[in-house]
Amino acid sequence: MATIRDLRGRIVAVQKTQKITRAMKMVAAAKLARATRQIQAARPYAEKLRQVVSAVAGGVETDIHPLLQARDEVRTLEIVLFTSDRGLCGAYNSNLAKLARGIVDERAGSVSKILLTPVGRRGGGGFRRDRRVSMDHTFTGLGNVNPGQAREIADDLMRRYREGEVDEVILVYSEFKSALTQRPGQERLLPLQPEHVEDAAGYEIEPDPARLLALLIPRAVEFAVYRALLENQAGEHGARMTAMDSATTNTEELIGKLTLDMNKARQAAITAELVEIVSGAEAL
Repeated sequence: MATIRDLRGRIVAVQKTQKITRAMKMVAAAKLARATRQIQAARPYAEKLRQVVSAVAGGVETDIHPLLQARDEVRTLEIVLFTSDRGLCGAYNSNLAKLARGIVDERAGSVSKILLTPVGRRGGGGFRRDRRVSMDHTFTGLGNVNPGQAREIADDLMRRYREGEVDEVILVYSEFKSALTQRPGQERLLPLQPEHVEDAAGYEIEPDPARLLALLIPRAVEFAVYRALLENQAGEHGARMTAMDSATTNTEELIGKLTLDMNKARQAAITAELVEIVSGAEAL
């Protein structure tokens, strides 16, 4: 049985841990508020940009732009996995890795090569021993998301698609719903697949679709990556805030249990001393 001194030391250690988890929760909550504002502002722009690209590309042939051209056969698949750079955010990263592994399991038999591009340090660890997957590119250090980071990632993906190094690009990221809910999902980034737009005839295109698409499509790809980064950032902070809140609650329960054990040990020690005193008095 642990001594009173050991129990007191454990209580002090858990109290220090509680201060850390409570501080991390507060920091994550502050960052989450900023990240939520960013993603809420980006979503309407992303939706409108998708509609405009779909309206312009809907009436032209796919060979008008290389990023619209689907390959006859997909030989090389690239999965861009968005995770966090840091841990302590519950099952956030493991859920994303699980989804990416499911895509690998599904497509491994139909493609010749699968490339995994981790965006964040926590994404590629579980795939290092998977011989079906190659990791040639990694993007880390994405603490505060900015458009420059999205441009760097998107330019690299578009270049390799144009040069034929990859035949399909899939983004795997967690869509932010709330601090308690982040939904892992996938989105095919390349080749770009325009959606059907009902009121496409209402757009007047000048000077011509080819020149307009040459400007819009790279921007659409870049903003799709930027949105994934923002969704990932908000989801990470939400998951970390929830995880640290749960950890703080657990420390409170543990402190209560240890305090009860220490009181029992103290009472047992006092009772033992009283028994010794009474026994000694009776012997005299």
